[in-house]
Amino acid sequence: MSEITGEGGARNGVTAIVHESYSFACMRCGHGWEQSYEIEHHTDGEGREFVMYVADGQIVPSPLSRPTCANCDNHLVRIMRPGRVSSARDAAHRQRAVPKAGPVEVPGVPGQSTAGGGQHHWHLSDLLHVFQRKAG
Repeated sequence: MSEITGEGGARNGVTAIVHESYSFACMRCGHGWEQSYEIEHHTDGEGREFVMYVADGQIVPSPLSRPTCANCDNHLVRIMRPGRVSSARDAAHRQRAVPKAGPVEVPGVPGQSTAGGGQHHWHLSDLLHVFQRKAG
């Protein structure tokens, strides 16, 4: 996602600043993170244009050239649109919700009668009969 904030800036020679955000996922260790950048567009003394990436007030290499996982220092990193890591974390958090406490009810097995209210004791042959061939 890009946003141009206009002309000028804190550093000399800045002609425009563009804000970009990315999500990253390490394909080796699974670490995920998001980072926002200010991309400063400059013109050097000879009229050539160049850009500088700034993250958290520090000039950093382009995240698109060779991103590095902060967890394992691997370079096998997937770059995605912003918000992908946070939405995945939110979904994982929702799935880990603890179910409400209470008694657990076990449904009865259709077609099975438990005469006298007793429990049916399963045997391996009961479970494997569906796989046995009929002789004939």
